[in-house]
Parts: sequence; structure tokens; C-alpha cells
Amino acid sequence: MKARTAVAASAFLVAVALAFAAADEPEEGHAMKLESTAFEDGGPIPRRFTCEGEDVSPELHWSGVPDGAKSLALIVDDPDAPDPRNPRTTWVHWVLYDIPPDAVGLPENAQPQDLPKGTRPGRNDWRRTGYGGPCPPVGRHRYFHELFALDVHLGDLGEPTRAELEKAMQGHVLERVEWVGTYEKSG
Repeated sequence: MKARTAVAASAFLVAVALAFAAADEPEEGHAMKLESTAFEDGGPIPRRFTCEGEDVSPELHWSGVPDGAKSLALIVDDPDAPDPRNPRTTWVHWVLYDIPPDAVGLPENAQPQDLPKGTRPGRNDWRRTGYGGPCPPVGRHRYFHELFALDVHLGDLGEPTRAELEKAMQGHVLERVEWVGTYEKSG
């Protein structure tokens, strides 16, 4: 009888431990995802979205924003500037913040009026707001499209640079996801 009770107690403890372990894992479909129909993750960015083409922003869409998110932020940058064989800086192509957490994406060629209501622009490294496409001086560069889920609405920061936005986001990032494309100028 004691052996059966001990086995039953052990089985109960194992079941409780498994239940707690499962509770710590994200539920199916709840991990944040970022995608684009313009190019595959890790693949080449089509010329249309670059300085050699129409220089329009690619379509981006996302899902699985965490329940506690109060806003989203997007940073697009190139850590391979000016030369991927000897990178010396990260060139920032697009900064957006205070994107509503219920937004599901950005359209191709996103203009200020196309952004989800409440979205605020930051400054890129051309010292302007809006998207600036890939335009590497030499070699094939990587372009990181990073989406951050934040536990705070940041409010008016003016037109922050990437560094200023990252400072404001510090300690507030719930989740981060990225989609990476590559580009090398022709000829």
C-alpha cells in the first residue's frame, strides 16, 4: 500500500511539474513574427526598394504581438556600412515608434498618411524621416528590419534618432523580432 501511495504521489508531482513547465512556454501561435512578401528572410531585396529603383519601403506584416504590449517600434538598419569587409558604422534607414499594438503591418511605399494612426516617425541617417532604401557603396550589405513590442507608449520624442529611441525603449522591450534582407548595387 505504501509503495502504491508513493508511486501515486510521485506521479502527481510529475504532473504538477509538467503543468508548470508548460505554463512557462509560449502558447502555439503567440510568438511574435515579422515577415515581408517583398523578399525572403535572408534573401536579396528587390531593386524596387533601393536607391537604384523606386526607393519605396517594402510591405511588412506581423503577428503574435504579446498581450502586454502598449506600442511597437520599427528600426531598419545596415550594420555593414560602409564596407562589409570592414564595417565601421551602422547606417539607419527607417525609424518608427508608437505603432499601435493592434496594427498588423505596413503597406508597400508607406507614406505618413498610410501609417497606423498614432505612429510617430524618427530620423534616419539621412537626417530625415521616412524610409531610405538600401544604397551600399560597396559589397553586399545586410538590412535588418527589427520590430519591438514595448510595455509602454513612448509619447512625443520629437523625431528621435535610433540611439535616442533605443534609450527611450530601454527596460521596456517585451519581445523583438527581425527580418533580414541583403543588397548589392549593380555594376
